[in-house]
Amino acid sequence: MFDLFKAFVLGLVQGASEFLPISSSGHLVIVPWLFGWQSPSLLFDTVVHLGTLLSILAVFGRDFAAIILAAIRSLNVARKTGAPSALLADLNARLGWFILLGSVPAAITGLLLKDPLEQLYHTPPAAAFFLAVTALLLAGSEWMTRNVRTRAPLSRMSLRQSFLIGLAQAAALAPGISRSGATIAAALAQGLRREAAARYSFLLGAPAFLGAGLLQFSEMLATEPAAVAAEMPALIVGFITSALCGYVSIRFLLAYVRRNSLYLFSAYCLIVSLAVLTLHALRLP
Repeated sequence: MFDLFKAFVLGLVQGASEFLPISSSGHLVIVPWLFGWQSPSLLFDTVVHLGTLLSILAVFGRDFAAIILAAIRSLNVARKTGAPSALLADLNARLGWFILLGSVPAAITGLLLKDPLEQLYHTPPAAAFFLAVTALLLAGSEWMTRNVRTRAPLSRMSLRQSFLIGLAQAAALAPGISRSGATIAAALAQGLRREAAARYSFLLGAPAFLGAGLLQFSEMLATEPAAVAAEMPALIVGFITSALCGYVSIRFLLAYVRRNSLYLFSAYCLIVSLAVLTLHALRLP
């Protein structure tokens, strides 16, 4: 069981690195390994992810309410008129269906590759390797679009683009591949505006956090109910810390990407990757 200080540190790590494109999953593998701490339990990992879900809802709560209501209305109109095109007539409804479609690849990948992915979460070199992949994704998306002068707003995003961004989110199930980084990079590579890419990345992440969190939490309650009570103080600290830090991180990144490139985060991921791989090699007997 984590003490409160470790819960606080890992809550900060989760809140900051979930939304900054530097991979929270990779950092939650690397930080405990670096300091010789016991790896966080699945329960703790789930709770701090739910904390970052709360921060998304705090920033985009009105957006989600408008999107859900518009999607329901569009479904009713399509059913009454027999015109499927009504589902995509309204921008908020269109976003709702795009988010639903974009969430499918990650859901399928998570279910099919659950055990292999969980093994990677106990392997710091794997997390470090995938951090280098994140660095390449971020730098590559900036390099590919360096000469693009006119970018599309979120209202111009297509069904195909939303699905491709969803595929990028599925790839981020591997620790070290940043979910926000992969989805923002995919959106930028398809010509979306920088702020639109970041906003859609955050909106797309909410169903993934909710689905994974509820699934993992229900499994823990069914198999290890005593663990929930035993870890409760650390869970509360981790949840609150990740939620508050996540809120700040979202606000920061939304402002940052409007005028700045992702090269800074790419360089950070590459440096951390090389440092961890080097340190791991030095620690080998």
